[in-house]
Amino acid sequence: MKFRTFAMFVGPSVFLMLLFIAAPLVSVFLQSFQITQPVLEVQEVETCTPGFLTQTCTVETKTVPVLDEAGNVLTTTEWVGFLSYQRVLQLDRVKAAISSGNWGEILTIDFWKALRFTLTFTLFTLPFVIGVGLAIAVVVNNLTKSLKGPVIFISLLPFIITPVIGALSIRWLFYGDGIVTVWLEALMNTDLSIAANGWAVEFLMMFYRVWHVAPFAFVIFYAGLQTVNQDTLESAIIDGASRWDRMRYVVIPHLMPLIIFITLIHLMDAYRAFEEVVGFSSQAQRITLQWLTYDFMVPDDAGNRAISRASASAMLTMIGIIIILLPPLRRTWRDQKGG
Repeated sequence: MKFRTFAMFVGPSVFLMLLFIAAPLVSVFLQSFQITQPVLEVQEVETCTPGFLTQTCTVETKTVPVLDEAGNVLTTTEWVGFLSYQRVLQLDRVKAAISSGNWGEILTIDFWKALRFTLTFTLFTLPFVIGVGLAIAVVVNNLTKSLKGPVIFISLLPFIITPVIGALSIRWLFYGDGIVTVWLEALMNTDLSIAANGWAVEFLMMFYRVWHVAPFAFVIFYAGLQTVNQDTLESAIIDGASRWDRMRYVVIPHLMPLIIFITLIHLMDAYRAFEEVVGFSSQAQRITLQWLTYDFMVPDDAGNRAISRASASAMLTMIGIIIILLPPLRRTWRDQKGG
């Protein structure tokens, strides 16, 4: 293929990736080392109480932002190095907690609390997504043709539903007077408050993730099962291999590239979890790194946003994604090199 033809095909994609991925990433990286603050000045403001004969006036000194000719607040940008990262990580509190032996104090820091839950959420749901997806694919693959269509449609419904709507649906089943909560209260003869229990909320968030993402794994595995060498399976049956042995020594090795692919997709997606926090309103009990970045961007009472800390949090999240992706990427590289 000529270079000109290749450039015409690849050029638009490269341009859009540079415009919408590389440029924002560079901007966030630079903003993590900067702090933008409004320009303030001290003014004396005279306040008088209403009165007809006597009027009391007081003079107060207030700090107010400086406005330009258009009425906008003037700001200054200052390079601060790793100050924003230090404020997000709060390493001084971490060192103090370690030196005192109070490890639980670390989980009171927003970043480390979010990191603990994000890692648990990502790594704990991964084997269930792969296992449930593979189980559904094997069951559907062994069904008759008349049943495959309806079962596939029903299995894909959780993946089709909008993530926030799916999270809210499960939340309404358990929170407050939800149907499942009412049944559990009647069965256990006690009052339950699932929304007030952090571990119960965490379990529901993980359950939702598996319920929502397992259909994606099912589709990938079902397509992979169609390419399994039938001659090899028949030879294994003739040799007396059980169903589990055929699955372990024939099917799973054949699907290993797809397992790694699903692992990569799940790790990248689950580490950036955000809908679960919104859908289950878990800000008081469980937060994720992605939600922490969003929280930094929420304006405070004065209308200011912690853009520098949000940028630092976003960069730390990206570094975490790269770290957890290294093992499957190394496995893929070794398999490719060996092949």
